[in-house]
Amino acid sequence: MPFEIDATGWSGEGEFTQVLIERLRRIDAIRFVRVEDAPATRSEADYNFISNELYVAFTTVERREPIKRFGLLPGSRVVVDKAMTLAGLEAALTAIPDVGEPDYGDEGMLQYLRTERIIPPYQTRGYKLVELVRVYEVGTPRRS
Repeated sequence: MPFEIDATGWSGEGEFTQVLIERLRRIDAIRFVRVEDAPATRSEADYNFISNELYVAFTTVERREPIKRFGLLPGSRVVVDKAMTLAGLEAALTAIPDVGEPDYGDEGMLQYLRTERIIPPYQTRGYKLVELVRVYEVGTPRRS
């Protein structure tokens, strides 16, 4: 199944978010990514805070499992498993040099925080760019 991306809820801001999407595109166990701007995004005179959320859907693998019907008759049923979990995604992203280990991770979310100092040309004073990216599995509720 080909990789799909839904970026309709995303403004396109965030260099690390773009890198993360490109790296997710290379992982075969991911079939879909939805990117959204998080409500925490804001801008002040001396810093910009960008917050994005990525929701990933994993591909599935079907397997046959033997069962007994009515306790006597042999049979089988089809069981659908995810090809990867969020913990597996964390391990895969940690192995990629320009992504690395998340700053925070639990059973429902991975969180990356990147900061950089931006000094525009012909200006003496720059600003700090802070980018927060959270990765969830599709179907999990948004955290507040």
